[in-house]
Amino acid sequence: MIPPIPGPSDQTRRDLLRQAGAAALAGGLATLAAIPPARAEDAPSPPAAGTPFQASLVADLARALAARPYAAPRTDDLPDALGSLNREQYAGIRTAPGTAIWARDDLGFTLEPLHRGSVFKGRVALALVEDGLVRPVAYDPARFETDGLALPAFKDDPGYSGFKVRARFDGGELTDFALFQGASFFRLIAAGQGFGVTARALTLRPADARGEEFPEFRAVWIERPGPGGPLVLHALVDSPSATASLRMSLRPGAASLCDVEGTVFARAAIDHLGLGGMTTSYLFGPHDRRGADDARAGAYASGGLQIRTGAGESIWRPARNPQTLQVSSFLDDGPKGFGLMQRARDYATFQDDVQHWEWRPSLWLEPLAAWGPGAVTLLEIPSDSEFNENVLAYWRPRATLAVGAEMPFGYRLHWCWQPPEPIPVAPVTGTRSGHGATDRTRLFLVDFTGEGLAESGDLQTQLSVGPGAITTSTLYRYPARKTVRVAFELDPRGEKACEMRLSLQRADKPLTETWLYRWTP
Repeated sequence: MIPPIPGPSDQTRRDLLRQAGAAALAGGLATLAAIPPARAEDAPSPPAAGTPFQASLVADLARALAARPYAAPRTDDLPDALGSLNREQYAGIRTAPGTAIWARDDLGFTLEPLHRGSVFKGRVALALVEDGLVRPVAYDPARFETDGLALPAFKDDPGYSGFKVRARFDGGELTDFALFQGASFFRLIAAGQGFGVTARALTLRPADARGEEFPEFRAVWIERPGPGGPLVLHALVDSPSATASLRMSLRPGAASLCDVEGTVFARAAIDHLGLGGMTTSYLFGPHDRRGADDARAGAYASGGLQIRTGAGESIWRPARNPQTLQVSSFLDDGPKGFGLMQRARDYATFQDDVQHWEWRPSLWLEPLAAWGPGAVTLLEIPSDSEFNENVLAYWRPRATLAVGAEMPFGYRLHWCWQPPEPIPVAPVTGTRSGHGATDRTRLFLVDFTGEGLAESGDLQTQLSVGPGAITTSTLYRYPARKTVRVAFELDPRGEKACEMRLSLQRADKPLTETWLYRWTP
């Protein structure tokens, strides 16, 4: 009988684990070539190949980085030949055919590192995780083709500005699926869609008198996917006030999913933190055509904010392009979900042959654990361009973070045509606004559509405004369309903002979403 080979003692095993963890952390710190040092002689070395990757690596890096003074990312290493490009010239730097990562591996995903330039100057360190080991993605000019632009030679590796993911939807050809580029922004689409609403990994102090911070991706580790996916990536985010680590699991489909698990590490005291931030564009639509001398019927990537509160109330707040910045807070405790939604799926709603706003995704966020008290917050920023993402929604926890504090979080993002669960009541299907019967009144037409509205029985209109007054209110039924329209006029009475609330009930039971609207001149 062969005697068993003696194993290490418990103490030896703990020592080995500590050594492996320390080696992984040291190797991870070496991947932060994009992070500028406080002194030139302290410059991190290039990403270290062959470093073991552990699940805790990015959180350990974020925690260690938060304990250091913030150092802004370098952009002065970008040659003028790239930094001075106009948008068209920069867009002309494209991925050369056949150079995408995993292009020959039939994994269902490919990665395309994106070049730095005038539009996106920041640097993100990229690395693959294959067989449990880190393999940095070094800069290679052969990855790119240009419209006649000669890419400059670099003395040191300039890195990349982000990356694009292409994926197979239902076994089809590889098509655009996800984009990670700029600050901590990322986008996904579902099958058949075009890019629209943008998500944020971390949001800090938006529309705050102290000034907004824009956290940035500093490094991303991307795991080689197995058969059938998902694509898992790990991201390190950095900002003057905080760092964050994120694990993101991406699945393409008729509704594309992104599960986000992360932790925020406070470098400074934080009293205005945004989780699940998302931005979209709203230029004009049927209830808000301010300054729109435009042949199209509408121009917006998302029609409004949808909320499912912790108490189960369904809320719809149409988006606006106001004359002045508007900030709205919807207080809640443990929300079930919220999102910037594109409900208009008919070409006739927009009549836009180029942008096709009806193809843009809705983005629905579902917390993976109870979030406690806070507020879904909506920012609406005046805009004169359809390319400005002038609407921002995010969850603002009531809790604040002290220096050195940590806050874990998790949520699922649905990039979809429709939200994952049907609205349990009749949704708002139309909001229109125009001149009222007098010079000082404003007419609103709000449509609700659903099976319950076609049934016989009295409907109770719950309509209120503050400040201001409702001067008239009329209910119109359209049983064949299962639609009820509420027409009413608002008299602002000289006020600068009026908050309106509308829903329909039967026997004191809600039959519709709650329509919320802030009127401003």
